Amino acid sequence: MADLMEKIVSLSKRRGFVYQSSEIYGGFSSCYDFGPLGVEMKNNIKRLWWDEMTKKQSSPAGGIAGLDAAILMSPKVWQASGHLTAGFADELTECKDCKKRFKKDLLSKACPECKGELTPPRKFNLMMKTLVGPVEDEASQAYLRAETCQGIYMNFENVLNSMRFKIPFGIAQVGKTFRNEITPKDFIYRTREFEQMEMQWFCRPKDADIFFNRWREERLKWYLDLGIKKENLRAIEVPEKERAHYARKQTDIEYNFPFGWQEIEGIHNRGDWDLSNHSKYSGKDLKYYDEKTKEKYCPYIIETSGGADRSFLAFLCDAYREISGGRTKTTESKKETEVLLRLDKRIAPVKAIVLPLVKNKPELVKKAKDVYRMIKPYFVCQYDELGSIGRRYRRADEIGIIYSLTIDFETLEKEDITVRDRDTMSQKRIEINKLSEFLSKEIK
Repeated sequence: MADLMEKIVSLSKRRGFVYQSSEIYGGFSSCYDFGPLGVEMKNNIKRLWWDEMTKKQSSPAGGIAGLDAAILMSPKVWQASGHLTAGFADELTECKDCKKRFKKDLLSKACPECKGELTPPRKFNLMMKTLVGPVEDEASQAYLRAETCQGIYMNFENVLNSMRFKIPFGIAQVGKTFRNEITPKDFIYRTREFEQMEMQWFCRPKDADIFFNRWREERLKWYLDLGIKKENLRAIEVPEKERAHYARKQTDIEYNFPFGWQEIEGIHNRGDWDLSNHSKYSGKDLKYYDEKTKEKYCPYIIETSGGADRSFLAFLCDAYREISGGRTKTTESKKETEVLLRLDKRIAPVKAIVLPLVKNKPELVKKAKDVYRMIKPYFVCQYDELGSIGRRYRRADEIGIIYSLTIDFETLEKEDITVRDRDTMSQKRIEINKLSEFLSKEIK
């Protein structure tokens, strides 16, 4: 399994999915850049999540609205949320000899190689500090947000009023988050800068359990619908002593990565922890008045909190296949092991690739480039004329391209092309003037 992770990391760099940040300077620990294919794939994941939340999920009261809150907020927000207290901290111990630091709960897996003596554990806050304004003093101290949901709570009343919503309703947000992790690891799984996809569902306290169960099932279904194998996904009920401090109830959705089962999304019943605390610290009454029942109460919140980067890695791992002896049956094929990235069509970063059968025939190359220019405004696609057609097919399979469009000599006579399906390798002829219609229908 560790070997698989090495292959995923290698593929990610070689084919333009993920690069190490600041690589020419030796890299910057725990930070990664998403390359040309990676940014397309990650954008697809975020768009699918966004559409699921804002278009497909609804309630008679108001459905789910979107938000893009600021990364920088008043430090008072983090005081009220508990992030500046011991609650948002890891226990850290340091080796007196090599000076390396380790999380206490992971110490058995990451003992100092030098076998040096360890200091007693102490709390280490995960918030990243920064300074705002021209004067560097305590008053100018601020923080990069540690989670996107606090921006949603800051705007609970704004969204409620401006959208004329009634409870129950939700607010969804996708955005960057920063945590000063002590032991970042496992490629893009645990990093100091990452992206969250969070939805906060505001409801009556007596309905919280119903909505908690509903959202747990909806989120599991989303991953399965996008191709994650059922045996690689599970929902774990978190016991009370292990829950986040705000959680009355918590389910972790976990994926079976090459490095073991790890969380990719959390479903939480946060109770009234957030709105009541922000009411207390700000002096602003955030209770909701129900005109129908004449009740005034602090809404409970059901949270779905997923990681865009972690989901990206899960989809990548789940789609990776190696086929011994090869799949392509061209005469020059050496029957080597071929890689197939069997991503769901909606997630695949590149939808089609245009291939002239050979590159030394100007009429084929011209026609291929005409087809490429025709579909490029509507689909993420590539053009490739280097190497044999079999090798170009294998390159396309390796990055999950769904359809290979080959322009051959018959194309010049009949104005149609060969369309090869990534998964089945079946081929059929499609008229060029019907190609866009075909791709639109097949790539939903």
